[in-house]
Amino acid sequence: MGTIIEMGKISSRGQIAIPADIREQLGLDEGTKVLFFTEQDTLMMKKVTEQSFAQITKPLKLAAKQAGLKEEDVPNIVQRFRKKKR
Repeated sequence: MGTIIEMGKISSRGQIAIPADIREQLGLDEGTKVLFFTEQDTLMMKKVTEQSFAQITKPLKLAAKQAGLKEEDVPNIVQRFRKKKR
């Protein structure tokens, strides 16, 4: 897989089109899930596959298990976090 460098532009709605060459190379079809993450002033995007999703969530599942959290606890935790942010 070769390197492709292209420039995009953010729309007024915060959307950006991924150049066709990059979409084709990575197999980014409609509905493909992607993960965004930042490091300092760099934004990175990774295609999410079933395998990469399992790798991403493995440490989270382990931490939740060690903390004694259950899936049904998540909505309440999210609500508490949202209230704190306001």
